[in-house]
Amino acid sequence: MNADAQEPETNWLTAEERDAWLSLTSVIMRLQPALDARLKRDAGLSHFEYQIMAALSESPEHTLRMSELAVLAEGSLSRLSYAVGRLEKEQWVHRMPDPADGRYTLAILTDTGWDKVVDTAPGHVAEVRRLVVDPLNKTQLRQMTAINTRILAAIDPDNTCAPTLGPE
Repeated sequence: MNADAQEPETNWLTAEERDAWLSLTSVIMRLQPALDARLKRDAGLSHFEYQIMAALSESPEHTLRMSELAVLAEGSLSRLSYAVGRLEKEQWVHRMPDPADGRYTLAILTDTGWDKVVDTAPGHVAEVRRLVVDPLNKTQLRQMTAINTRILAAIDPDNTCAPTLGPE
């Protein structure tokens, strides 16, 4: 760096901006463990494992390429591979080469896995409702969706891995 070049002046957060930032980071840090705790207690699954199985349950023929599943579950391929390995041991998921292109691996939700998702979903939805939905009114829920959409657009402007937000 040129000795004459100066660092740009830091644009410090205002008290209001800092409060918003700290409240957001607190939610981010606490929500995942809270969801994990309920899923582990009720179903023996982590939230990440449940996301994998839920994504497969909503896909055509309950099948996705591992690379697509990693995006939907918002995890790396190595993390996904480890989690799917655990789900395979429980016989909830199995993997096979993609017959259309052997360079890819498919993850397939088994019938037993489907039953596990169906059994687990009501408790998970109840916990999401308790922790996120019920504390907010309808206007706040719409605002939260709009806010999250804007934050995700700043993080991922090309929308390469953002989950679908809004009405399904």
